[in-house]
Amino acid sequence: MYLLSLPSALAQLTTTTPTSGNELTGIAAWAVNLMETLGGLGIAILIAIENVFPPLPSEVLLPLAGFTASQGTKFGLIAAIIWATIGSVIGALILYGIARLFGRERTRKLLNSLPLMRMEDVDKTESFFHKHDKSTVFFGRMLPIFRSLISMPAGVIKMNIPLFLAFTTAGSLIWNTALIYAGYVLGDNWSAVEGYTDVLKKVVIIGVGLAVIAWIIYRIYTNRKAKS
Repeated sequence: MYLLSLPSALAQLTTTTPTSGNELTGIAAWAVNLMETLGGLGIAILIAIENVFPPLPSEVLLPLAGFTASQGTKFGLIAAIIWATIGSVIGALILYGIARLFGRERTRKLLNSLPLMRMEDVDKTESFFHKHDKSTVFFGRMLPIFRSLISMPAGVIKMNIPLFLAFTTAGSLIWNTALIYAGYVLGDNWSAVEGYTDVLKKVVIIGVGLAVIAWIIYRIYTNRKAKS
């Protein structure tokens, strides 16, 4: 029924108004309009797109889904969490499939062609993911930035699909529940959630940045030592 009404529902997006008294603009207004028009399917579509296209932030979309659920129009809290998790799994599968099609050998050649990168680095990374694929996928689904990217190494090494789905679903369910519930409880103040997730995102970015800098310094040092 949702799919049959999709064309007409999309046509309504520019005319539908949010249920809140607060004026929403930009991506927030568009997202709420989509969710109010398509219901739970709208959440799944948004989160699937967010997984494939990370600049569309889950830190905004998920609290908005909770806020919309609190209005009691198209769906409730539990339905919002279920639909968001379905969208997460669909988006993750798309990236997993793309990475799997691209293939291990082409990925290894690409990584080996990067400055300062050695094949032994690629081997170590691949070995680590083989050993810790389940925990990496599970916890990666709860980290900003890595939430989407974690599907790609899983696809490259051809991680067991049922296991990939299981740990993707579990990790996504925790992340989605936390942010949707926060938006549901906060209501019109849903945007406060983004402030907390921004702190987590900055911590992740700084941590990754420091790790990359440390690795570059180490690689330059070992290269110079080898030449001498």
